[in-house]
Amino acid sequence: MLIAAMNPCKCGYHGDPKRDCRCSPREVENYRNRISGPLLDRIDIHVEVPAVTFQELQGRGDGGESSAIIRARVEAARDIQGQRFGAATTTTNASMSSRQLKACCQLDETSRGYLEQAMNELHLSARAHDRILKVARTLADLAASEHIRADDILEAVQFRSLDRKLFS
Repeated sequence: MLIAAMNPCKCGYHGDPKRDCRCSPREVENYRNRISGPLLDRIDIHVEVPAVTFQELQGRGDGGESSAIIRARVEAARDIQGQRFGAATTTTNASMSSRQLKACCQLDETSRGYLEQAMNELHLSARAHDRILKVARTLADLAASEHIRADDILEAVQFRSLDRKLFS
């Protein structure tokens, strides 16, 4: 498992609502191009994390979901995956083979249309396509849904933020 972090740009403020980025669009692009496309393509989930507020640092934020609730949902999703793969050597959606991907990630017309649009507009690779399907399958499992829903595809595409063009 690889977990990585990087600033959005050289100064660290690109996209920050409270501070102005000092970098030109070209500098931001050059900074982000330092991570190679093939490496970026192999990262399943890209998440942009905003700066933490003082209130959150002091433990006075809204709190969100408790760790216990999240843990229970993750364990339930892992149980679903265990039942899906049975005695196979595969234990998680992330490690599905191409054959398993085709069998376990069937899409309805709406979901297929969203994925096709994302592939075409974002110029995603075949590897990114498969990663999106695997993440969407996991999102469906977390929601205890038997089928991948359109919302799962849309959310999985959102997790490919670094694949999107910076400036249109």
